[in-house]
Amino acid sequence: MAINLQKGQRVDLTKGNPGLTKILVGLGWDPVQSGGGGGLFGGLFGGGSAPNVDCDASVIMLGSNDKLQNNKDVIYFGNLRSNDGSVQHSGDNLTGDGDGDDEQVMIDLSRVPSNIQKLVFVVNIYDCVKRKQHFGMIQNAFIRVVNPSNNQELIHYNLTDNYSGLTCLVTGELYRHGNDWKFAAIGSGTNAASLSEVVRSYS
Repeated sequence: MAINLQKGQRVDLTKGNPGLTKILVGLGWDPVQSGGGGGLFGGLFGGGSAPNVDCDASVIMLGSNDKLQNNKDVIYFGNLRSNDGSVQHSGDNLTGDGDGDDEQVMIDLSRVPSNIQKLVFVVNIYDCVKRKQHFGMIQNAFIRVVNPSNNQELIHYNLTDNYSGLTCLVTGELYRHGNDWKFAAIGSGTNAASLSEVVRSYS
């Protein structure tokens, strides 16, 4: 059974799952369907359909003191694989339509370099300023951790806060604790206009 986390909770990932070295991190979201009373957006987008909000999932690999050591340690649609091969991104999903994960990241914990202490999972809206889009147009956002060897879901965290007006979500963190890895449900939103702005906050 998956552990359902609430915002701020932390859980041992590897200690409770001996032998776990590879994980799949799935991130998902759905566009808000604007119904008849859609107001301004209902009028703009024809009422029935949702605006096409392009969310992008990224992983920022941090060293000690939560600092980014190299720009190549940012894994996103423009850099799908870390130099060491420990983090592999599934690629870009432009709409968020459909059930299940929208973007996935495979992580080989045994290959994460020893100088990397934390992996931060971020979802931001592509070109949000120009498109005037924010996370109030997204619903059912979640992050989950799966054991790919048997497809067992280990951790599930639904981001249920109101993120209206915000353009970037830090969904969760995977971090070292001695020889083990832990997962933290973060769920904090910011007004970062782009991934590069998020990355700068860690440099």
